[in-house]
Amino acid sequence: APEGEDFMSNLNPHSLEVLAGCKAEPSLAGAAAGSRYQFERQGYFCVDPDSASGKLIFNRTVALKDTWAKMQKKQG
Repeated sequence: APEGEDFMSNLNPHSLEVLAGCKAEPSLAGAAAGSRYQFERQGYFCVDPDSASGKLIFNRTVALKDTWAKMQKKQG
């Protein structure tokens, strides 16, 4: 961060997105911290160390490009 500024000023304000009531494959219930998964059409995610049974936390590491939305935007 530039001198005189807190590193928090460089963070994306939309970087924390909490989704409730999500559905997942039953096999993810036993996901270990640090395990990596690809969620279809969403991106690659890593299981957070604070994740717990019944309260899974996944951190997105790589987003997938949404070419369909890009095409729709060009047409509209």
